[in-house]
Amino acid sequence: MLSILDRYFLRELAQTVIATAIVLVAIMAGSQFATVLKQVANGSFPASVMFQVLGLTMLNGLSVVLPLSAFLGVLNGLGRMYRESEMHVLASSGMGARGLLRPMTLLAVGVAVLVGIVSMWVGPWASRTSDSLVAAANRSVIAAGLDAGRFTSLPGKGGIILVDTLSRDGSLLGKTFLSTERIGKDGTHHLKVVTGKHGQLYQESDGNSRFLALSDGWQYDIPLGADDWRKMKYEQNDSSLSDVQSENNDEDPTAGMTTFALLRVDTPDSRAELAWRVIAPAMTLALLMLALPLSRQSPREPRYGRLLLAVLSFYLYFLLLELCRSQIVKGRWHHATPMWIVTLLVFALAAWMFRRQYMPRKVRQAGAR
Repeated sequence: MLSILDRYFLRELAQTVIATAIVLVAIMAGSQFATVLKQVANGSFPASVMFQVLGLTMLNGLSVVLPLSAFLGVLNGLGRMYRESEMHVLASSGMGARGLLRPMTLLAVGVAVLVGIVSMWVGPWASRTSDSLVAAANRSVIAAGLDAGRFTSLPGKGGIILVDTLSRDGSLLGKTFLSTERIGKDGTHHLKVVTGKHGQLYQESDGNSRFLALSDGWQYDIPLGADDWRKMKYEQNDSSLSDVQSENNDEDPTAGMTTFALLRVDTPDSRAELAWRVIAPAMTLALLMLALPLSRQSPREPRYGRLLLAVLSFYLYFLLLELCRSQIVKGRWHHATPMWIVTLLVFALAAWMFRRQYMPRKVRQAGAR
């Protein structure tokens, strides 16, 4: 059963961790929103799935945000107690290192379990769902923002389209107007205008390219700045539409794989992804252990001095893990042992610093003059 001090520590630290997580998530949302908005402007994402992709991207990033939030939250919470002399009063009342480790262990285990759930299941699910949304946008004109009776810009600078009627699934179109621009061999800009009484959207067998088939209409080729316009009547005219796809071509394909699927695949990318997912909960425990000695400060000590040191420590630790992961991706290392060694060294160093702070000091004996 938890004591009064345990409940007090858990309440204070949990509130600080939650507040820190809210701030970091808000910062991450602003950064990701700018990235997604840029992709929408470039035609890489349709506007209709922008907020879904943004939310799923943020879910996938929680595996890094949550450990950092717990680390900074515990650092700020305990630092406030030290500055206001609460910890000194509790220590003078008989509370030693065990009294602080008990609530910290409960908090660390809870956060580590949450991080494990996010890194092993929620994050990959969010990545797969985001990819499926973009793939669905590739199969539907509606996902690209097409609406009957309104001029619509096709993604990927594919042109301007206008339809008077549209079927429910977005595959059958009524009277259609399509305008695109191209550059000829002589460098002249050409405006291509196509009209049709009927239209149909279809894909290639591989599902990668989309085409718009128009029937019974006219096609105009208008060179800008010249008079040699060309007009052609047709019965069937197929026009290629730009694909809706992510702008990030360096995205790891293993990010959306389930953890059980990664266990059955033996490639450098799969080993690196699995190692990163497994190390995330252990990283949380190491960071929370490191927060204990770093949070101890005197009332006259600068408030944000330890915070700056903690942020630098986090980034150094994170960069070491990223370096180990990159070596696994390149095939130079075939296991995650270096990542575990780094994590254990950080945990051991933090435990040694914490024990050294609470060791009883030797009584100095007055020497003879």
